[in-house]
Amino acid sequence: MKETNKKFSYKPLWKLLIDREISKQKLRELTGLSPASISKLTRGQNVNTDVLLSICDALDCRIEEIVEVVSEQE
Repeated sequence: MKETNKKFSYKPLWKLLIDREISKQKLRELTGLSPASISKLTRGQNVNTDVLLSICDALDCRIEEIVEVVSEQE
């Protein structure tokens, strides 16, 4: 299996929240996500796809508006 130097980044999510003036606390309320899931997103860790789907549903957006693939160096 080929080794990859890519990872997911949630920077688009944080930019979207700023643009819409939505706090992380408000995002939790809108999605019903746990503090642990929000914390993982904040630290750029992997989350379950159900978490991403909940965010997309709550914000009425597409997945590419909240996550992107970046090189490990970024």
